[in-house]
Amino acid sequence: MRGIAREHSSIMGESMANDERPWLSSYPKGVPSEIDPGQYRSVVALLEESCDRFRHRPAFTNMGKTISYGDLDRLSAHFAAFLRNDLKLAKGDRVALMIPNLLQYPIAIMGVLRAGLTVVNTNPLYTARELRHQIEDSGAKAIVVLENFAKTVAEVVPGTQCQHVVTTAIGDLLGFPKSLITNLVVRHVKKMVPAYSIPHEIRFNDALKRGVRSTMPKTEVGPDDLAFLQYTGGTTGVAKGAMLTHRNMVSNMLQAHAWISPNMREGEEVVITALPLYHIFALTANFLVFARVGGYNHLITNPRDMPAFVAAIRSIRFTALTGVNTLFAGLLNTPGFDQVDFSQLRLTLGGGMAVQRAVADRWKKVTGCTLAEAYGLTETCPAVCINPLDIPEYNGSIGLPIPSTDVAIRDDDGKDLPMGDSGELCVRGPQVMKGYWQRQEETDKVLSKDGWLRTGDIARIDEKGFVYIVDRKKDMILVSGFNVYPNEVEDVVAQMPGVLEVAAVGIPDEKSGEAVKLVVVRKDPALTAEAIREYCKANLTGYKVPKAVEFRESLPKTNVGKILRRELRDEPAPAPSGTGTH
Repeated sequence: MRGIAREHSSIMGESMANDERPWLSSYPKGVPSEIDPGQYRSVVALLEESCDRFRHRPAFTNMGKTISYGDLDRLSAHFAAFLRNDLKLAKGDRVALMIPNLLQYPIAIMGVLRAGLTVVNTNPLYTARELRHQIEDSGAKAIVVLENFAKTVAEVVPGTQCQHVVTTAIGDLLGFPKSLITNLVVRHVKKMVPAYSIPHEIRFNDALKRGVRSTMPKTEVGPDDLAFLQYTGGTTGVAKGAMLTHRNMVSNMLQAHAWISPNMREGEEVVITALPLYHIFALTANFLVFARVGGYNHLITNPRDMPAFVAAIRSIRFTALTGVNTLFAGLLNTPGFDQVDFSQLRLTLGGGMAVQRAVADRWKKVTGCTLAEAYGLTETCPAVCINPLDIPEYNGSIGLPIPSTDVAIRDDDGKDLPMGDSGELCVRGPQVMKGYWQRQEETDKVLSKDGWLRTGDIARIDEKGFVYIVDRKKDMILVSGFNVYPNEVEDVVAQMPGVLEVAAVGIPDEKSGEAVKLVVVRKDPALTAEAIREYCKANLTGYKVPKAVEFRESLPKTNVGKILRRELRDEPAPAPSGTGTH
């Protein structure tokens, strides 16, 4: 691995002066301006403390089965012992996890970290090509995979450094007889497990039993050790592994915790986790932050099944829910969601993509809770900005920089721009990654020697310090020399009653260079392209009005529901669903 010649501990003494940080005057009451990254030496120390303090409190529930913090402590210790004693993995070795939101995930992740190993989070829906790149690039020596996706692993592992495959089934931790029945149904009735052959595979439950027979070795895990290789950038080129140290992750957990703690009650929080825990948003916000306060996590394995999702949470008096805009919109459009018990809901956090005003307004009306938008990146573990939780309504911003975080708006030459001007958002703080794994050149493009990370997002800061994302640099549409930001167009169109989902992209145009194209999923089958264009004419400047409107049954999305504009731009369009395409 090629090292990065910089340490964030040294640069944090060079924070901006308070008069350069206008956001501090807008901080909610009780939120500190700084956190102490050294409060915990590692993520392991944090989790072990939580397991000790909240040993008898429920930690995770999934498919009707609950494990306590004590169970998490015990089972993760068994898994750590298995990894070190049986598989002979050495400190710093990488272990890939290819598991959706099941009880196996928190046990596996804590076990890997306790063993002094590095977690390589892997999307279970990866193709063989995508998985091969991640396994080869990370040099993972072992992988834990849900058997539903083991066929892909079987195609990829031969010829790589990955020597060990641990497989698990959906029902493995549900207890007899439910585990047996669930696995039989999944395998033989629903036929959700394609045939595969992996010589010498080890079953997850067997790994836990083998771990019981030996003692978990005491492994010293420090702040500079790598906790995660979190891959990012797959939609814009070769996916890169962001090196997230234990210090990075602990810092961001403490930053987010400091921000929301005035609204939290230790030992009483109940959070709905629909975003996959292998994604950096849920990993930090739902797992680590809530673990510190003894939070009770309800894991939703398949949030795409909205009726089942709503049925699962109907009887839960949850206090927090995180998600992306498409998830909130989907819930609001699912029959029965307005009958859910929202009496205890105090925190709804939206990130991953822009929250649309139409969705936020409707969310507040239905649930009584403001949808607070936040902003982050894989490279920042992820949180950078969060809105105050006591704002009365959606304000269109991504909030204020969280404690110990500096932000700046800069031009293409790296020069600071005046307040109110739009430019590239740059970030500095203890949560900023160490760099990209084995990609020094890519690291140098985004991370300066004094610790500033270039985000690639166009933003502005107002006089109170609130940050507004204008758009991604690469998504900006240039119409006759005028900048058109897809977020703005999408936000307007999303307010039309007949629109379910919308994405705006640029298309070539002989006269203007580029023009705006809308791809729309209709809620009202009678909605026409002309009606959309007329609505846009009444609400947008002429050059922002779409020249083309295409209707589809669905939009391409990432695993967490973020709309893939690049795919809409680059792939041949399918046959339109219905009339009205221009």
